[in-house]
Amino acid sequence: MSVVFDQLRAHANALPGRSFLQASGRVTRFDGQIVECDGFPVSVGSICTIDTEDGTCAQAEVIGFRDGKNLAFLFDLDARIEVGAKVRLHSAGRNVAVGPELLGRVIDAQGEPLDDVGPLAPSETWPLMGKPTNPLKRAPIAKPLDVGVRVVNGLLTIGMGQRVGVVAGSGVGKSVLLSMMTRFTEADVIVVGLIGERGREVGAFVDMVMQKGTRDKLCVVAVPADKSPLLRIRGANRATAIAEYFRAQGKQVLLIMDSLTRVAHARREIGLALGEQPTAKGYPPSVISIIPSLIERTGTGLPGEGSITSFYTVLADGDDTTNDPVVDTARAILDGHIVLSRSQTQLGIYPAVDVGASVSRVMTEITDDAQQAAALRFRRLVTLYMENRDLMLMGGYTPGQDAELDLAVSLWDKLTGYIQQKPNVPANFNDSVAQLCALIP
Repeated sequence: MSVVFDQLRAHANALPGRSFLQASGRVTRFDGQIVECDGFPVSVGSICTIDTEDGTCAQAEVIGFRDGKNLAFLFDLDARIEVGAKVRLHSAGRNVAVGPELLGRVIDAQGEPLDDVGPLAPSETWPLMGKPTNPLKRAPIAKPLDVGVRVVNGLLTIGMGQRVGVVAGSGVGKSVLLSMMTRFTEADVIVVGLIGERGREVGAFVDMVMQKGTRDKLCVVAVPADKSPLLRIRGANRATAIAEYFRAQGKQVLLIMDSLTRVAHARREIGLALGEQPTAKGYPPSVISIIPSLIERTGTGLPGEGSITSFYTVLADGDDTTNDPVVDTARAILDGHIVLSRSQTQLGIYPAVDVGASVSRVMTEITDDAQQAAALRFRRLVTLYMENRDLMLMGGYTPGQDAELDLAVSLWDKLTGYIQQKPNVPANFNDSVAQLCALIP
């Protein structure tokens, strides 16, 4: 049917004085989120406009087909739509506008500016879902990346092109750690996707990172929690597409996605609305598939291209960092994870990185033996102290029984001092490694 329609449209366009044929249909069912309309030729992902009761047009994205009908999910969930309202094809929705004009700007899921800087007209386009890449042709991760955070540089060294998860419960300092990385990381371009966060936090984060030294290389895609789940997913894909574009230009890109869990929640809302059966903790199967499809688009590029070093925050409900399906899926596909500890937060240790539970899977490939040995020793001492802290506070341990625990106790202030860092003070990579090696006997 779509082939016939395309042929008719091509012939009509060739006739003099004839206007462009536009695919359209009428609303047959609406449940407040999903619009069902006549099955005119359209593909999944296309954007449609729908006439509303008040004379304006609402936008929706086609998400599937059922019994010869098109199913579209509304962007504006408050739209006043009546049965019989006209539905028109607006765009294929497959490409996004990209270009250096995006740097220094804050945009939404549809590429519209949210700041007051002025209109935005990027000069190029890029596929929203990215371009396929042969994994065998990707460049290896060969160099460390200076993220400006001492505990990460020294103990969890990140490589250029690595994908890392920041796993934590609520209120343990994820946003502060991300803002430090945004401002301090040595990258040519920084893309931040604020997906599903509170509106207040979006404004506070933008004010924090849009500073003089960062603004000219930063682009923020913000989609707060009150927006449609499809817009949240579209915002995550847009941020990734922008990062892919700059990687193709040979740039070293830092992509920060806050948060991957909110993207999964958005996919869950859509899946349940379509009738998918919930599985582990209420997540339908489509949630598990969207996570790797998003993450695998980042990383190192082809020879001659740059790389995308990506950080994804993963919210652990109830501080459960082991049994949550989103956490498990992300941890299985990422190249490392940084776990933030509530117990360290309660001790006043910021950033609250749990060095015993965190790991960088490429650290041994991009660091020397001295740093690796010092990092391993540091992790063991911190873990040993934390495991025996309650016992020591109750007076159940006598010094001299365990030489390694005694060393951990004697070095505890220095160990925590190495982890702690003020949010406005960067720590470069070489100094971080030198301080680590000097600290560990």
